[in-house]
Amino acid sequence: MSGTTPSAAPGERPAYRDPNVLRWLTAYGASTIGDSVYYLALSWAAVRGGSPAQAGLVLAVSAVPRALLMLGGGVIADRFGPHRVVVVSDAVRALIVLGVAALLFTTAPGLWPLAAVAVVFGIVDAMFMPAVGALPPRIAPPGQLTRIQGMRGLAHRSSLVLGAPLGGLAVALGGPAAAFGAAGLLFAVSLPLLLTLRVAPLPTDGERTEGTPWRDLADGLRYIRRHRVLGPLMIVIALSDLGFVGPLNVGLALLADARGWGAAGIGWVLAGFGVGAGAASLLLTVRGRVPRAGAVMAWTITIGAGAITALAYVPGLPVAVAASLALGLLAGLSGSLCGALTQTACDPAYLGRVTSVSHFFSLGVAPLTFPLTGAAVGLWGPGPVFAASAAICAVGGVYGLLVPALRGAELPTVPARRT
Repeated sequence: MSGTTPSAAPGERPAYRDPNVLRWLTAYGASTIGDSVYYLALSWAAVRGGSPAQAGLVLAVSAVPRALLMLGGGVIADRFGPHRVVVVSDAVRALIVLGVAALLFTTAPGLWPLAAVAVVFGIVDAMFMPAVGALPPRIAPPGQLTRIQGMRGLAHRSSLVLGAPLGGLAVALGGPAAAFGAAGLLFAVSLPLLLTLRVAPLPTDGERTEGTPWRDLADGLRYIRRHRVLGPLMIVIALSDLGFVGPLNVGLALLADARGWGAAGIGWVLAGFGVGAGAASLLLTVRGRVPRAGAVMAWTITIGAGAITALAYVPGLPVAVAASLALGLLAGLSGSLCGALTQTACDPAYLGRVTSVSHFFSLGVAPLTFPLTGAAVGLWGPGPVFAASAAICAVGGVYGLLVPALRGAELPTVPARRT
């Protein structure tokens, strides 16, 4: 679409008052809720169609193409533009999921069709995710990107809260078919909002090379390796994700079982994390900029590592909830700052590929630690495993503090509003 290059201008409108950004945020929220409903519907249909082990396999197969093709998705986003890729991939997701709903309304397809849908959905996700991450600089000026990261965090947290009950209600009323239908409609709702976005070209639009996709990918990886900020930042993101996701996604359930907190205890700890992360997102949405962003990002990761360790050693559930709230606040700040620094430090021509690298670690590599975390907790208990995971996080934070270019990285100034 035509437009002018986003730039920080005196008196520019805050992102939370920009109709264009709000359209994007609403589309993102609808799509994220659709994701939650889809995965609930898929898991329920798989459990109804086979054994628990087979259901787990169906849920796992979507992660494989997503991890393998994520870097290629970044190349596609840079070649064709993230807006176009987001629209097409969201449309494909809507058609796939609505097709599954129609199939389930008419027949019981068994596990193989569900596994095939999971694979195709994972492939499309590998295209969708890097493009989503590369889109904000095209809909808002640089000075508003931190706010957008905060708003995106709020939308993500709200979608997680709303998605599970909505999916459960759909399953209760009409079974997996109704839940798939609801997910497909949510994907479809986001399409007109995405199509009406005003997307400005960036300075390097029209300057893409005519090389092969492999050459484009290699060029993007070389760009990251040579960049004074992005190269170290990708290492920090990789280490923090590797140390963070295992304890929070697998270790927490095992910890609650070992402490006798039960399912309600898990819920309280997760609620504490969600409140903390939501508070961080709200702070960034309102404030718009964090001075010394690189240093703050590295310090929050380092201190957050201590909160991960504390979770395994606190004496009771109330203290665990407090530690989880602190961890959510620190993780929310560091995650949003990582995203904002990536978008502002990166040459726009490489943003899709750079985003795909960061997502590759968080969504592709880090989940592979889940079985390892579970086995380690079974052997040594939650305390040593949480401490080892926290150490990996801390290494990432300390590394960020030791790299002068990343430690000194700043975000663009938010222009003052004219009175």
